[in-house]
Amino acid sequence: MILGMTTFTFVHVAISLIGIASGCVVIYGLLNAKRLDGWTAVFLVSTVLTSATGFGFPFFVLLPSHKIGVLSLVLLAAAIVGRYVRHLAGAWRWIYVVSAVLAQYFNVFVLIVQLFRRVPALQALAPTQSEPPFLVTQVVVLAVFAWLTVVAVKRFRTEPVSPG
Repeated sequence: MILGMTTFTFVHVAISLIGIASGCVVIYGLLNAKRLDGWTAVFLVSTVLTSATGFGFPFFVLLPSHKIGVLSLVLLAAAIVGRYVRHLAGAWRWIYVVSAVLAQYFNVFVLIVQLFRRVPALQALAPTQSEPPFLVTQVVVLAVFAWLTVVAVKRFRTEPVSPG
């Protein structure tokens, strides 16, 4: 590997945080019927890179994180096609919105998993990640993202993007 594992981990985490931060801005835009083209590009690229670099860590069996990475890449492909190939026309508008918000949900889901694994106070609350604090946190986040998805689909009614 060209990068040392510590450097690789740092780069992966940095890209992930960029994806999460830019994803929050993109969702804000969706909720306010604004495309936010630059933020959208940053979000999509950084989130694709986050999922792709997740496969760069050594593994011997397919882990839940790999499954989430594959699902995220499929969602991101749909979002990219909807936004840049189909220009948000027709059903591609809601496909883009749902795919983008779900990709952000996966980013946040993994962030929560990592926080409960790495932050001592959270790890003490849920050492196996099957305890109520972890489960309640994930259910609340899922509910928030379900609500965000529904509201964003209803509100993001912007004109199709011109193909130039």
